[in-house]
Amino acid sequence: MIDRRGLLSGLGLAAIGALAPARLLAAPLDSVLASGVLRVAVYRDFQPWSWRRDGVLVGIDVDLGLEIARRIGVKVDYLELAAGEDVDEDLRTAVWRGSLLGMAPADIMLHVPYDREFALRNDRVAIVAPYFRESFAMACNGETTDCEVPPAQLKGKRLAAELDSIPDFYLSGSFGGVLRADVRHVVSGSAAVNAVIDGSADAAVATRAQVENALHDSPGHATERKGPLPAMMSPGWDVAIAVKDNSRDLGDRVEAIMAELVDSDAFKAIFAAYGVTYRPAISG
Repeated sequence: MIDRRGLLSGLGLAAIGALAPARLLAAPLDSVLASGVLRVAVYRDFQPWSWRRDGVLVGIDVDLGLEIARRIGVKVDYLELAAGEDVDEDLRTAVWRGSLLGMAPADIMLHVPYDREFALRNDRVAIVAPYFRESFAMACNGETTDCEVPPAQLKGKRLAAELDSIPDFYLSGSFGGVLRADVRHVVSGSAAVNAVIDGSADAAVATRAQVENALHDSPGHATERKGPLPAMMSPGWDVAIAVKDNSRDLGDRVEAIMAELVDSDAFKAIFAAYGVTYRPAISG
């Protein structure tokens, strides 16, 4: 299964294959235009991509959804999705079926893994327009910890990672498990980096976007490791957009918009506003 933490695992540690553009079957773009609203699914509590700050929904994916809707010529409405057991379930809920409680699905869903096997297994959706390449990074308290040492030398330091994520498996299981007793589990990668910033941890591993965003919001409180993470099992992964399999013209429009958007100053400004360096997807 791939849950949202599977996005943090480089898709279950599988190599990311080139994914051919999916061909869709129907054309509901007219319905979006007629309603005047594009319904966009984003993950809940997923900083820096989509979360509530002082009660207001913000984040990179939130801003991208707004920009896509603007370029289609409609307003945007967000479906805030609580991550399910796996991303397959998230796609059922957010894109092609809706929830069992009667919530209607969205028109598009952001931050979906772009992976051949995953796409073949979820043939009720098409996964299009990969827009970012994610990977992992380490943040350290510069006063207590040298972030550039081999990670095994962090034994005895206070380490933080999201529970049951690849950063957790990396810190707990790599290097003969010498760091396992030092790892404290938190609810998210952002929380892990914030533990370093507030002084309750000496080092944390999270996605690079989570590290960059946290350091951007609290400059001077932590540093990012400059070198690679030895023995990190995931080379990184691409994220993309999902549409229902009968949404051919909507998927085509979104792909065309994203192809223009990724080369624009507006696109890079969205990432920069959250302190995240834009890294283009390698697929597509």
